[in-house]
Amino acid sequence: MSDPKHPELHVYEEPRNDLMDVGIGFGGFFAVLFIIAAIATVIQVMK
Repeated sequence: MSDPKHPELHVYEEPRNDLMDVGIGFGGFFAVLFIIAAIATVIQVMK
């Protein structure tokens, strides 16, 4: 049990919420793309 790669030693190391992580990732990426599209639209309309 002194092996650092032993899975039983790391069960409670860092609790994660994978669904929330994926949701935040998708939301952040969507927000970045939305901002880029809004800027591109404003530039296109101003021409």
